Amino acid sequence: MRITEKMLEQRVEYLNEITSSPSKSYTDGKSNVGNFHLYFAYGGVNLHRICNEGGGITEPIGSGCGTKRELYEKLNSFINGLQFETKNYI
Repeated sequence: MRITEKMLEQRVEYLNEITSSPSKSYTDGKSNVGNFHLYFAYGGVNLHRICNEGGGITEPIGSGCGTKRELYEKLNSFINGLQFETKNYI
């Protein structure tokens, strides 16, 4: 299966939803702290999260840009881990 940008966007949208994070990176020129979004550079893609009002970011699931497939698999693992934690499994 070919991983598309739309598939990644859907996963990030879901991630923002389950973490009660803002769905948009910026509103009226102000950064929305907590927003997860895709970052494209160097022919690859990564996940960023806005961490302060100045628009600073973190890379919550690894550093550097990789392939769409790599990020898709990391996103799924990250989401599964969050769901595992919130369901209080032992």
